[in-house]
Amino acid sequence: MKIIRRTFCAGLGGVTALAGLGLGPSLAAPAPLVARKARVQLAPEGYPDTEVWSYDGTIPGPLIRVPQGARVQRQLVNDLDEPTSIHWHGIRIDNAMDGVSGLTQDPVPPGGTFVYDFAVPDAGTFWYHAHRNSMEQVGRGLSGVLIVDETMPPEVDGDEVLMLDDWLLDPDTGAFAAPFAQPMMMSHGGRTGNLVGVNGRYDHALTAPTGARLRLRLINAANARIFSLRLQGMTGWTVALDGMPLEVPEAADGAITLAPAQRVDLIVDVTATPGAAAGLLMGMNDDSWNALVEMEVTAGRAPRGTAPAPLPANPNTARPDLAGARRLEMVMEGGAMAGLEQATYQGETLDFRGLIDRGQFWALSGQAGLSDTPFARLDRGEVLRLGLVNQTAFPHAMHLHGMHFRQVRADGSLGPLRDTILSIPREPLEIVLVADNPGKWLLHCHMLAHAATGMTTWIEVA
Repeated sequence: MKIIRRTFCAGLGGVTALAGLGLGPSLAAPAPLVARKARVQLAPEGYPDTEVWSYDGTIPGPLIRVPQGARVQRQLVNDLDEPTSIHWHGIRIDNAMDGVSGLTQDPVPPGGTFVYDFAVPDAGTFWYHAHRNSMEQVGRGLSGVLIVDETMPPEVDGDEVLMLDDWLLDPDTGAFAAPFAQPMMMSHGGRTGNLVGVNGRYDHALTAPTGARLRLRLINAANARIFSLRLQGMTGWTVALDGMPLEVPEAADGAITLAPAQRVDLIVDVTATPGAAAGLLMGMNDDSWNALVEMEVTAGRAPRGTAPAPLPANPNTARPDLAGARRLEMVMEGGAMAGLEQATYQGETLDFRGLIDRGQFWALSGQAGLSDTPFARLDRGEVLRLGLVNQTAFPHAMHLHGMHFRQVRADGSLGPLRDTILSIPREPLEIVLVADNPGKWLLHCHMLAHAATGMTTWIEVA
């Protein structure tokens, strides 16, 4: 069935390509981030509104914008009925500020507070989200954008933040479809919504003149959806991935794959003329493309036509020396259609049925969920080559906290820095990282249902 833009699928299995409301201005002074319930019109007008969990009552939460090298200082106030915490995704952060309940801090109880205070060494596009019961808390809306501005930003006519998300709603009530811990979703691809939006709304659009040069910051905040995106009426270049600048901008003339938690910074020239179709398209299951963000083009000038200069490099991003690197392998197992014979969960070795009885469907190298001991202990400065072996039937967006890594390509060359990488079933994947940030760092699938049901581990850097 062809999906029509700006309609809402009455069935929970469908998808509608929708877009959103612009993010608000930067906060002038540090202010608390209050995690609380609120009512927001996620679905199109005419449908019921939705009770969400959000920071300060908005979807997404307040935009935090600071210059490179500054400090982020925010107090979390928990007005929810359950504990929570905030993870600052992609920041090479002090371990005590990483926000992982049960690993780097105690969860903040209802009525409690916690002060996050950390420096931001890297310029780029980052985000923040809940890291306690993340599958539900992030799915209900607890996320926001963190932008760290370069000391010498690129010359553009506009800087647009586009936070992509989806929500699984009951069209009759507007409520989130229950339960979040649905076994079929947890054991398959994860919780995928029937309503897709940008910046928390369904009707977001851009306006720009022909020839305008824009920076588009794309963030995938969805629980499990892998977005396939394409530019329309624009010529673009990828200039950064996961907050880290590319050494040379790459033409974005094909499909752009954005897995959960990944970010891509584009610099685009508007080439469409007034009245012509332009915007950001989203690939659908039937191989068609629908408008996710529409752009109204006004009269302007001739496009520049030349590629932008690279963004300034972030510090401490040199390629590692692979000679003498430590080699480890992490095997992903479990889920539907692949099977998992046994794994260790909370110190007990269980068969697949026993794991399912405890809500665990996945394992990393024979371990389901966090254990008392890390997957690996690394010396500070040690280089690790980690092979990711996906023996499941589903893709996984593997995210490492506190550090970035590079993919080791088949020819031995190294890819760009990332903090989240998409692992495809049965396709070899190897990453390399320098363990230069001491502490306990989570490594997990950012299909959050997978992380909640076994696909979570940690490494320790001395």
